[in-house]
Amino acid sequence: MAQTYPNISDARPVIRQLDDAAINRIAAGEVVERPASAVKELVENAIDAGASRIAIDIADGGKTLIRVTDDGCGIAAEDLPLALSRHATSKIDGSDLLNIHTFGFRGEALPSLGAVGRLTIISRVPGADAAQIQVSGGKVDAVRPAALRAGTVVELRDLFFATPARLKFMRTDRAEAQAIFDTVKRLAMAEPAVTFTLRDVSGGGEGRVSFRADRENGDLFDALHARLARVIGREFAENALRIDATRDGIRLYGYAALPTYSRGAAVAQYLFVNGRPVRDKMLTGALRAAYFDFLSRDRHPAAALFIDCDPTLVDVNVHPAKSEVRFRDPGVARGLIVSSLRHALAEAGHRASSTVAHATLGAMRPETAQPSPARVYQMDRPSPAARQAAYQAQAPGFAEMSRDYSGHVVEPAPEPESEASPEDLPLGAARGQVHENYIIAQTADGMVIVDQHAAHERLVYEKLKTQMGENGVAAQALLIPEIVELSEGDCARLMAVAEDLSRLGLTLEPFGGGAIAVRETPAILGEVDARAMILDILDELADQGESQMVQARIEAILSRVACHGSIRSGRRMRAEEMNALLREMEATPHSGQCNHGRPTYVELKLADIERLFGRS
Repeated sequence: MAQTYPNISDARPVIRQLDDAAINRIAAGEVVERPASAVKELVENAIDAGASRIAIDIADGGKTLIRVTDDGCGIAAEDLPLALSRHATSKIDGSDLLNIHTFGFRGEALPSLGAVGRLTIISRVPGADAAQIQVSGGKVDAVRPAALRAGTVVELRDLFFATPARLKFMRTDRAEAQAIFDTVKRLAMAEPAVTFTLRDVSGGGEGRVSFRADRENGDLFDALHARLARVIGREFAENALRIDATRDGIRLYGYAALPTYSRGAAVAQYLFVNGRPVRDKMLTGALRAAYFDFLSRDRHPAAALFIDCDPTLVDVNVHPAKSEVRFRDPGVARGLIVSSLRHALAEAGHRASSTVAHATLGAMRPETAQPSPARVYQMDRPSPAARQAAYQAQAPGFAEMSRDYSGHVVEPAPEPESEASPEDLPLGAARGQVHENYIIAQTADGMVIVDQHAAHERLVYEKLKTQMGENGVAAQALLIPEIVELSEGDCARLMAVAEDLSRLGLTLEPFGGGAIAVRETPAILGEVDARAMILDILDELADQGESQMVQARIEAILSRVACHGSIRSGRRMRAEEMNALLREMEATPHSGQCNHGRPTYVELKLADIERLFGRS
């Protein structure tokens, strides 16, 4: 049976020059994937124009209306027809495509939008009258006078009316509106000095404001912190660590959340390169690697990180939507992210997310039978002397009632020249132990509940890691090296990281062709399937550009060792043991979360506890 080729006809193919309308519709397919793509292009144009206020109006998820209004520099009347021509732009002169300082530079957005929708541009430059131009399905009308105080208004109606087939791939109005919201949110994070307003005007009228972020004042970090609190949420801002580091001409700044403030998916990871929101596999992999030792595989860090560098060090012209970038030296950028975040997490010490305490208080709030607000009782907080007198007046044996069910702490008599009270320390002074697993400590302004097993497990784990870092990973030589057959490309990819693997106890050598010889494996792993390990490493290298698999296996063993070597649940602890554990937690980095990212302690403020009991 003769084989047929559906892409080749019997007639000789003829090369044709496509007309401008077809060219613009093809370009629109690359640049304008959905309404959110159109909003992104138009808002970026407004930012490039120096706008301080940008208003976005949408209807029906952006399918029937997208209107972007700004107070930027505007477009001169004589330049409006040229603005609708492909590859016409005011942002570059074409001499250097690597030295790009603006969001846009291709000059494709406006003609692409005009090719698939009904586009109207009204603009005014200082000292001149306003003018407007319209284009519908690629047909451009003449420039006409218009009324506008300043800036530019770009209105796009009936997106994809000229390409009806694209409409079949659109999602629901709600889904498209959410995509627009996410796009505006990312751009707002990158420009804290600009006011953004997103309004849904479906059905006509004034519509509903779905997002607003007013201009933030202050220095870079104050403005950024305030904008992130408004966009991502105040809980993120309260539990985020400030990041600021520079290496080899690349600066990294922003905020990264504590490990205990983690998410179930990678939905709170925002990365920017020279102010441009990007979704880059290398950068997200570096973020994941920085939290590698603090989160389980089903938890994801939250961060808003900004990379600033000379434009010549990064190529932004590698994706039609400019959502991906390529660094000249990606290793520098990746290493900067990993080292800076790990340094910040180490400096955070025992700090844990405040959301843990909020969740605890929420679980403790009593249910009210009546919808009316609870009565607030006015009570004075007793003084220490009054509390002591009350204790002495209690019936004999009252303080000993729960001895069979919990531990308690007997305070030694205070010395005349003793140091500051343990209550003034971050984790306070131990006051008791309940259910032989939880330490209750009193701080200067509240109380702390510590999971003794999880806390001590983290402390032992950190000690084991420190010892391994100082002494290296012991390797066991294989009596007979295991030969693994690979393709030449996989072999080259693996040998490129052979030195890094060797430091982890996995020694590889080329064995001719695409084969490699595994001569040593990490001793702590015991007997391993070398071939399966090599293939897993290659999968990670292909997917993420780097591999943490060997280190993950080693640290998983250390974690299990730490688990078995730590204080067990059900063990009663003496007062000095509990206080020693608290002091060691204060001195050990990362002690605020266990090896899986869960909190090791919960801190409750006295004011919050009093509110639970109706005190004011």
